[in-house]
Amino acid sequence: MKIFIATKNQKKLKELKRILEPMGFTVLCEKDLEKPLCEVEETGTTFEENALLKAKAGLLETGYISVADDSGLCVDYLDGAPGVYSARYSGEHGNDEMNNKKILEELDGVPKEERGAKFVSAIACVFPDGRSFTVRGECHGYIAFSESGNGGFGYDPLFIGELGCFGELTDEQKDSVSHRGKSLRKFKEELKKYL
Repeated sequence: MKIFIATKNQKKLKELKRILEPMGFTVLCEKDLEKPLCEVEETGTTFEENALLKAKAGLLETGYISVADDSGLCVDYLDGAPGVYSARYSGEHGNDEMNNKKILEELDGVPKEERGAKFVSAIACVFPDGRSFTVRGECHGYIAFSESGNGGFGYDPLFIGELGCFGELTDEQKDSVSHRGKSLRKFKEELKKYL
């Protein structure tokens, strides 16, 4: 079955494909289109709303079942920020280095016990017949005092979860505990009800 992943983020695409292809899906992405995927303005106030906006845009462009993820980091000390603004927290969309620098600056002097955080992943799936659903996965941990590792992407070098720093985990380790791994496992179960 063909399924379209509505994202321009190559690292996120790689992670989604890594989990979806073993489920038996033929995964299509922007490079399979004749023209670039349109930019979707993420105007939602929740991860679920933004994921649905992106998935619906993917369906409009392809006609295939479309899936999109909206995810981010929520830091307790920062009242849940950066939240839905995670990718553009520093003011420049997708600049991981600047985003991580800003988080570290904002948490400067904050003790470990007040650095609690969670990663959130909302996955939306929309069907050509108008049906849709969303699922959410969360992964709890805390923000380190400095970056470590060169794996993963985004805030991974700062996030310490149950297996350690996400920037130091193998793909398999990360998938087993990550917010996106959890949401994709829920997605797999939910999708069975629709097929």
